[in-house]
Amino acid sequence: MSLVQIDRPAEGVVVLTLNDPDRRNVMSDEMTGQWVEAIAALKVDREVRCVVVTGAGTAFSSGGNTAWIASEPDATVDRLRTRMIAFYRDWLAIRDLEVPVIAAVNGHAIGAGLCLALAADLRFAAAGAKLGAPFVKLGMHPGMAATYLLPNVVGEAHARDLLLTGRTIDADEALRLGMVSRVMSAETFRDEAIAVATDVARTAPIPSRLTTLALRDGGHASYESAIQWEALAQPITLATADLQEGIAAAREKRPAQFRGE
Repeated sequence: MSLVQIDRPAEGVVVLTLNDPDRRNVMSDEMTGQWVEAIAALKVDREVRCVVVTGAGTAFSSGGNTAWIASEPDATVDRLRTRMIAFYRDWLAIRDLEVPVIAAVNGHAIGAGLCLALAADLRFAAAGAKLGAPFVKLGMHPGMAATYLLPNVVGEAHARDLLLTGRTIDADEALRLGMVSRVMSAETFRDEAIAVATDVARTAPIPSRLTTLALRDGGHASYESAIQWEALAQPITLATADLQEGIAAAREKRPAQFRGE
């Protein structure tokens, strides 16, 4: 069984589905290996314009396999550190994709599963989804860049609350905190998320990629760095055939046909 299902429901859109619903899409060794292969293939696929990550069944992902995490009680700190860094980098490789990534949180996103969602550019949640980072409740320090990703998304005060209490929140609270940007009906959730991805994929791919990169990691360090980036990135897009097509389409009141050129 494929533990990472790959679908292409629309032109330029790829959906990655974590597909181990009986185990709530736990990040097992087998799933991790398939995930790494999938991301590596997408990195060199120039037809991809937007990626959606979601889960099969009732969970987005329950996070890391706790049996694996606790499997070496006598291991040295250095051994455990090496193992955990590899795990983090494997799953967070989604940030190496230079196209917009949407986390479609269809159900529980817990621990490392939440971190995977936080690593995306956009996050939508299905009504009834639960999100949390209960690392401290399990006796461990947060991992998978949780102490960076969560403050970056919800701000320092809310991140401290969530990480120090380990509490789980529902989709509506996640929306209020800015953890997700939309809450959608569970019945139509997948279709709605793919519809948004399709809209993103129809935009001009060169400015889409550059805008995605500009906004990653909380955006620019300063006003001046934003000015300097945009003064280079915008002329790059002004020199494309897609810019001419976009302007012509707007004047002619028709959908633009962007080619990434």
